[in-house]
This record gives sequence, structure tokens and C-alpha cells, in this order.
Amino acid sequence: MDGGRRRFDTGSVGTIAGAHAVHDTYSAFLPPLIPAFIERLALSRAEAGLLTAFLQGPSLLQPLFGRLGDHVDPRPVVALAPALTAVAMSLLGASPTYAWAALLLVVAGCSSAALHAVGPALAAALSGDRVGRGMGFWMVGGELGRALGPLVVASGVRLLGLEGTPWLMAGGMAASALLWGRLGRLPWSARERRGSGRRTLGRVVRDLLPVMAPMTGLLVARAFLLAALATFLPLFLREEGSSLFVAGSALAVVEAAGVAGALGGGILSDRIGRRRLIALSLVLTSPLIVAFVLLGGFWRAILLVPMGFVGLSVAPALMAAVQDAFPGDRGLANGVYQAVNFVVRSVVVVGVGALADTVGIHAAFLTCAGVALAALPLVGFLPGEVSARDLQQDL
Repeated sequence: MDGGRRRFDTGSVGTIAGAHAVHDTYSAFLPPLIPAFIERLALSRAEAGLLTAFLQGPSLLQPLFGRLGDHVDPRPVVALAPALTAVAMSLLGASPTYAWAALLLVVAGCSSAALHAVGPALAAALSGDRVGRGMGFWMVGGELGRALGPLVVASGVRLLGLEGTPWLMAGGMAASALLWGRLGRLPWSARERRGSGRRTLGRVVRDLLPVMAPMTGLLVARAFLLAALATFLPLFLREEGSSLFVAGSALAVVEAAGVAGALGGGILSDRIGRRRLIALSLVLTSPLIVAFVLLGGFWRAILLVPMGFVGLSVAPALMAAVQDAFPGDRGLANGVYQAVNFVVRSVVVVGVGALADTVGIHAAFLTCAGVALAALPLVGFLPGEVSARDLQQDL
């Protein structure tokens, strides 16, 4: 390490991203299983929808898990979370009652909350001066897991039957064993060197407020973009006359482009700075969505890739900005970030749906683009960060 520059530990950060991928493969089991639960347990659609709340609700506990991660070795949490989530989610198919299914989902939700609070902080600590790249790796792992999950569980049900899904947990347990074999060999002293966890909770919270205030506004803007790019994109295309296959394929193209965008955005934010990358994403994504709404046919197909790449590239930069601001309390800072992001996305997606019911899907998409662009001034209120240009003196 020349000049004291900390290196990017590709193997370890890649391992953590792999843990994220395996974990999110299992946490994505629920949506494909909901129709089977409705039939077997005689559930209403409201009861079936509530199952998602049992899985996602523990996300509000992420600040607590993050704070604990600042005081204890986070490696066991990252290594064990895939196994715990795999066991809980794989047992869903054999759940005899609604209450058992809800309990298993709460267990999986707590495991997920712990991983998503601690995992990015650990990845950032091992990323040296390339935290954006580390967050890009982390995001790509999650995207891959969410893409694989429905395929894995659907194949499992087809081959083993609904009651045979517990066999699927073997993959998560094996992955955790491999993860601990890699992470367990790493010496963990970075937190002590940087004084992590030594500040009082009250002091950290006070320091968080001026960072999370503009960050919350930017998360609102990102939630509006995601509502257009992901949640309601198939509905938009269906109402325009596209088939369900075409609408689903369009979403798959956007998500695939988003995987590349997440990795590229993280790496680029290390070079040009977080704020520039965030501003660039907002400035470019809004007109792309407007063009997608106003143009038709062939042009919409062409716009899917740049919309996904640019629109979803901002997430690693936002996460890295939080990590940059609190290098000694990354777990708590990331936990607060993740909890706020969960609440914001939940509220915004309902609001955009209601807006689409009121003024139409076209106007709702244009509103999403406008809100994102209106949030641009908030970028200037984010804390300054170190870019590659600033780091040249350390190289």
C-alpha cells in the first residue's frame, strides 16, 4: 500500500457480495409461493399480502442491528445470515398454518435486516479507498439473488412439490459454511484502528441528522424513479397494449441494465465523487423517462437499457456517501439509511399507485420524473467526499 492507501480487497468484498446474492435468492421465495398459499391455506388476498409485511417489517430494526455491528465482529452475521434465511424460507412450503408461515417470515426478516445493516458496512471497511466499488459489488449481489430466487423456488416446487421445499435449504447452509471459511480467516481490527463504536449513541445520532435530512429527500426521489422504472413499468406497457410477456421482458431488460449500472455507478463515483454521480443520474434519468412516455414503439424499446443503467446506478453512490460520512460507525449509519429507505419506498409506491388511479399512468410517470429532477439541489447538501482526484496525493 503506497503512501498509506488502503487497497480494495476484491476476494473478501466479492465473498460478501456472494453472501448477499445467496441470501436474497432465498428471501425472494415468497412472491412465487403466494398463489399456492392462497389455495392451500384458503387465504384472502389481504391475508396473502400481509405475509410480505411479516418479511419486510423487521427492516425497521436495521439501525439496532447496525449499532450492534459497530461493537461486535460482523463476520459471523454475514456468514450465517444466508443459512438462517434459507432454513426459514425453505420451510415455508411445509407450513401447516398461517401463523407458522408468519413466524418463519419474521425470522427470515430479522436475518435479512441484520445482513443488510451489517453487510454493506463490512464491505465498505474492506474496500479501502474504493467504497463506491464495494457498494457496487454489494448491489450486484442483491440484484442477482432477487433474479434467481423465483426461478429456484419455482423449479423446486415443480420437482419436489410444495412440501418438498425444505430440501432447498441445503444450498444456503452450504453457502454459509463456505462464507465462514473465507471470512473467518480475515483478521478483524479495522474498527479498533478507526475508533468504531466509541462515540455515544446520542453523538452519532446528532451527527447523522444533517446527513440524513438531504439523503431522505434523495431517497424519495430515487423511490419515485424506481416506481416508474420497476414497480409500474409492466402496468404502463400493458395499458399501452403490450402483452404480458412483452411487459415482463421489458422489466427484465431494465433490471439487467440496472445490474451493470449499479456496478458501473459505484466505480465511477470513486473517480468523480458521489455528489457528481448522484446529480448526473438524476439529470439524465428524468428526461429519459419523459422521452419513454412521450415516444412510442421502437423508441421505447431502445430507451429501456439507458433508463435502467442510468436510473439504477445511483444506489451505490448513495450508500457510499453514508459510509464516507461515518467511517467509524458504519453499521449504525447504514442501518438508519436502510430503514429510512424502506419506509420511503413503501410510502412512495402506494402514493404513485394512487396518483396513477387519479390522473392516469402517463401523468404519474411524468410526475416521477419531475420529482426526481426537483430533488437535484439536495445533492449540494450532502457531505463532501473523497474522489480519485483528491486521492492522487496518496497514490
